[in-house]
Amino acid sequence: MEREHHLVPEDALWKRFLYRIIYRSDTKLGKLFDIILLSLILVSTLIIMMESVPKLDKRFHITFIILEWIISLFFSAEYLMRITVIKNRKNYIFSFFGIIDFLALVPFYLSFFFPITKYFLIFRMLRMLRIFRIFNLLDFMNDGYLIVRALKNSSRKIYIFLLFLIIFSVIVGSLMFMVEGGRQGFETIPQAIYWAVVTVTTVGYGDVSPITPMGKFFAVILMLAGYSIIAVPTGIVTAEMRNKRQNLEKVCERCGNEDIDDDARYCKQCGKKLA
Repeated sequence: MEREHHLVPEDALWKRFLYRIIYRSDTKLGKLFDIILLSLILVSTLIIMMESVPKLDKRFHITFIILEWIISLFFSAEYLMRITVIKNRKNYIFSFFGIIDFLALVPFYLSFFFPITKYFLIFRMLRMLRIFRIFNLLDFMNDGYLIVRALKNSSRKIYIFLLFLIIFSVIVGSLMFMVEGGRQGFETIPQAIYWAVVTVTTVGYGDVSPITPMGKFFAVILMLAGYSIIAVPTGIVTAEMRNKRQNLEKVCERCGNEDIDDDARYCKQCGKKLA
């Protein structure tokens, strides 16, 4: 997760003061500002959810609109202040949190032209990730980083597995189309492939089911295969995460180097023998 500590405040005294409040949480005002920000995010999310309930929206429609305007204008002013008080503005605008802050505002202004887009304001919940920074929990993000790295490093294996799954579903779906003879739910090959995907992933909507004995036989094979197929990507990612965790736990006692290979006996930076 990208930190915001690399941002440089402007030279003006008032901008430095605002920078300390907006970007830092090591002061009472900074922590208070962040807590207010998180509270407004929760309120905004609740409003969006309640607006989707017809009875509540009919009764409190005007109240919801007023609150949405107040909260959205606050977020707009906050976004502009974040840009104003720093020198390296591009670093913030194109950072992880900068993009999220921007996406949290866009649906409000788009809703003037496309009312349905106001429900995309639910993306404001992503701003809750700042809770790790506010309450000094950034160390916990290492676990999230570990998962992301494991997924990235095992992506080629997962792509190959998905390709196999697609081919398998197409073949089985085509066979079911021939076996079922165009019965309801299997009128076309794409419909039969839909059934195969739903079955092999063990979702089982039950909206389509085979009737012929041969079709039921293929269905049994597909359902049994689904259990083993789902275990494959789980095993790939778990193995990668275990390897990454072991690498992170290896640290040179002399120089603190963490970039240590699995089979390394000596530190590549200082040469100290590893335990």
